[in-house]
Amino acid sequence: MAKHQSEFITIDRPEQGVVVIAPSTDIDMSRSPELRTAIRQEMGSGVHKMIVDLIGVNYMDSSGLATLVEAMRNASKTEMKLVICNMHEKVSAIFEIARLDSFFSIVESRDDAISL
Repeated sequence: MAKHQSEFITIDRPEQGVVVIAPSTDIDMSRSPELRTAIRQEMGSGVHKMIVDLIGVNYMDSSGLATLVEAMRNASKTEMKLVICNMHEKVSAIFEIARLDSFFSIVESRDDAISL
């Protein structure tokens, strides 16, 4: 069952305790506050795994990276698993340049993230 958090973020719960947050556009300074709000709200909803599906994100700036780093730090405090999937090549390159690719659990697909 999916619900729309905003006009560019879809939230889905594919199984009990798992939430998928899927932005459908680039994440920059104008969009990262909405993503941050969605992540924070879902972190407080009793999930044990949060998946950020980036299939609709072709570009992410430093504010988007900061949002995901904050999410990872908050997730680790609550022992919640945060997984990123469907990362486009340009976004993946940004993670590699910032050396964040080893900080996050990053998988190819949403199915891989759910089964992790």
